[in-house]
Amino acid sequence: MRYRVRHSTRYAYGSPVELAVHMVHLRPRPRPGQSVVSERIISTPPAARRQDGQDHFGNLVTWLFLDLPHADFEVVSEATIDVSGPPVPVAAATQAWENVVEAARGPGGWQAVEFAFPTNLAPLNAATKAYAAASFPRGRPVLEGVLDLNDRIYREFRFRSGVTGIHTTVAQVMDRREGVCQDFTHVMISALRGLGLPARYTSGYIRTRPPSGQKRRLGSDQSHAWVGCWLGPQHGWVEVDPTNGIVVAQEHVLLGWGRDFSDVSPVRGVILGGGDHSVAVGVDLEPVEDDAA
Repeated sequence: MRYRVRHSTRYAYGSPVELAVHMVHLRPRPRPGQSVVSERIISTPPAARRQDGQDHFGNLVTWLFLDLPHADFEVVSEATIDVSGPPVPVAAATQAWENVVEAARGPGGWQAVEFAFPTNLAPLNAATKAYAAASFPRGRPVLEGVLDLNDRIYREFRFRSGVTGIHTTVAQVMDRREGVCQDFTHVMISALRGLGLPARYTSGYIRTRPPSGQKRRLGSDQSHAWVGCWLGPQHGWVEVDPTNGIVVAQEHVLLGWGRDFSDVSPVRGVILGGGDHSVAVGVDLEPVEDDAA
């Protein structure tokens, strides 16, 4: 499946910004099952200097340096991506989840183990650990447990925008049992890490129009988030979407991953001046095949 994505973020400042440096995670990440046909980053006003590179996790990052006063700032990412979806092993063929926990602590888990530790946005929490335990009885194949937990969050938590914000904690989401994709992703990551399983926050987009006869996916028309869980050295990572109760396949476009949202925030930076400001975000994700429809 080929997609075209356009992601715009616009800031309007109460007073001029004299200097600014922005770090942008808006370039799709190439990987098996996803290739980038074309991509570009456009900023208004134009950056005085731009630097492209990779962050600690291997995500593509762009740094924008602005040195002239400006009352508004907009950054736009445009990309065309081919997505076939990452391969998924047979759930029953994956090893027992306890063995994966042990493997993460051994030589074979050195690239995954950092995702087993708590973070500010996905802390260890007694409630999420207890919630996960119901999906992971002793000896259960790890992917069977991951899929069961993913489905339970989808069924037992209510998607509702506007009831949570950037300061909402995992504990509060567990109490409310409602929120948005970022909340459910942090809950599931906290739950998996509570058992000792490496889990990572994955940022990207989800298809905005469903295939004929299928229902609309929640979390569309904006940035989306889902969960990656390590299955051990043999099978590597699998990605699941607790907001929609599905395994990630051709409906998702990946930007990057980290320990939690703060590692892959689409736009963040430091400004001199600005005062109060407002921000507007727009995302369009379209299958290229629809152009002929």
